[in-house]
Amino acid sequence: MIKVTLPIVAIAGLFCVTTAFADVSDIKASNNQLVFGIMSTNVDYTETGSGIFGTSTGTLDTEKGRVPGYSLSISTMQDLWLGNDYIEAEYDHASGNTNYTGALCTLGGCGAFGSYVGISGASLTNYSARYGEGLIVNDQLMLTPYVEFAHHEWDRGINSGELYTSNYSGIGVLGQYSPASRLVLSANALFGRTFGNNIDVTGSFSGALGNSNLYRAGAAADYAFTKYFHLNVGVDYTSFQYGISAPYPLGGGYYTWEPDSKTNYTTVRVGLGYGF
Repeated sequence: MIKVTLPIVAIAGLFCVTTAFADVSDIKASNNQLVFGIMSTNVDYTETGSGIFGTSTGTLDTEKGRVPGYSLSISTMQDLWLGNDYIEAEYDHASGNTNYTGALCTLGGCGAFGSYVGISGASLTNYSARYGEGLIVNDQLMLTPYVEFAHHEWDRGINSGELYTSNYSGIGVLGQYSPASRLVLSANALFGRTFGNNIDVTGSFSGALGNSNLYRAGAAADYAFTKYFHLNVGVDYTSFQYGISAPYPLGGGYYTWEPDSKTNYTTVRVGLGYGF
């Protein structure tokens, strides 16, 4: 997370030549945008064995690497019900490859971790929506508590294909600070809980996965070149787990299952926004 501050410092240094006094209207303006962005998501995924049925314990396989993609979001802050009502919806999709490290497995068992290294296809899709209420602290600072719901899909290219799906709901807070006219710096944090986790292994089985807590933290900067044209950059870090599935019988006394795993995503975005 040390890298979070680097793009923000660069943007702030570039645009702080503007000395006009900032106020909360710049923050509200930054919350009324349609944004198209390009992004890069660093995948850090690790499966761990529990020793069930005498199988291996410890790390079973990992997938790591950056996956490029794009995002589309729309947000608005208006006096609808409570005052400074904040609504945001976002869709993003990334597709590429990750570096897979694991072991070759047969019905007779698996080799040691690291005995197989290869490339795995990865497709990531997210849908999210949030609602919050902006609380004005002073002319340059606003805090917006919010609730968020989201759906996540990971189409994993390993084996014949594995599709992971999950949902989460959570509560968070968005802090926005305007140190200079047209410039808004923001930070956000969310705590949530996944639900409805599932895996669908092509040609094998489909089953429910365990739920977990979800944590996300991020930072961003938005600069309005004009009333309608904005540039924004940001980074988000997300962490959650897929719990072990129930054993699935393959016949002949053999079983398959999905082990415990942990997923960390670090996503960097650069976007162009249309203010309204």
